Amino acid sequence: MKSVRTAPQRGKPRLTTSAMIASIASEGQRTKPAPFGHALVELARNRTDVVGMTADLGKYTDLHLFAKEFPDRYYQMGMAEQLLFGAASGLAAEGFMPFATTYAVFASRRAYDFIHQTIAEEDRNVKIACALPGLTSGYGPSHQAAEDLALFRAMPNMTVIDPCDALEIEQLVPAIAVHKGPVYARLLRGQVPLVLDEYGYKFELGEAKMIRDGKDVLIISSGLMTMRALEAAQTLAGDHVDAAVLHVPTIKPLDTETILREAGKGGRLVVVAENHTIIGGLGEAVAALLMRAGIHPTFRQIALPDEFLDAGALPTLHDRYGISTSEVARQIKQWL
Repeated sequence: MKSVRTAPQRGKPRLTTSAMIASIASEGQRTKPAPFGHALVELARNRTDVVGMTADLGKYTDLHLFAKEFPDRYYQMGMAEQLLFGAASGLAAEGFMPFATTYAVFASRRAYDFIHQTIAEEDRNVKIACALPGLTSGYGPSHQAAEDLALFRAMPNMTVIDPCDALEIEQLVPAIAVHKGPVYARLLRGQVPLVLDEYGYKFELGEAKMIRDGKDVLIISSGLMTMRALEAAQTLAGDHVDAAVLHVPTIKPLDTETILREAGKGGRLVVVAENHTIIGGLGEAVAALLMRAGIHPTFRQIALPDEFLDAGALPTLHDRYGISTSEVARQIKQWL
């Protein structure tokens, strides 16, 4: 693993190795523990067809809570992601609803063909929940799934979700259980920030939601970048910049009507912010949508670069690659 040592910025403490796997929560921010694990346990109490599956990562995808509550419905497949998804497809064919967890890199890269052929092509009712999406690990390219959304967007029959916080994860679990068909959901695990409850938010599959309105800039975001966008909007307000935040948790199918309506309002800079490579994710999906519809606002992207990312402390990497709150605010002010 390539390591990175950087001198601490003035006024900031030196970051230790533990910061490579640190929570994405800001200091003092409200969090909830293991929202996915708790929500899946609640779902399984009323749905006997729900089974939990993982490839040696139960503790690190919060599935250990399900294993403790329902040991007879928990399948530990070992370090064999291809086997994990092949078996999940087989269980789905027999009427079960598998929730299969691993790291996003292993689903999107190591087991892509197995998901494509045995789950998506057969339209099997498998729910794939994957931790460490985008740049949420400091352990370098082997663990950074910067291209997962692009890969799964391209897969027919696959619904793709990038949740923002603990509330949304809790809400999406029962929502995707109602939806019939394969789902890929990014997963924030451990102590997950709690943000959207302050806005009376409710997750609805396939729908984008305006979290706050504003006349100067429209930030279209998904995942943890909605949290960053909301924080940046507060910072920008101090500089008399009025920022709107449109949260797009469902990357596929895209809520084209809401995006076109909001981006079509004149006079606003449109910025798409995502924790994903600039290639093939939400930003390019929105750009293509606007072009096809003949809507041409001033358009910018905040995303990870098209390169293999460094290893290091997450706060340092988020600053370096432009997805920290301060960097989001700085870039928007520069463009304005």
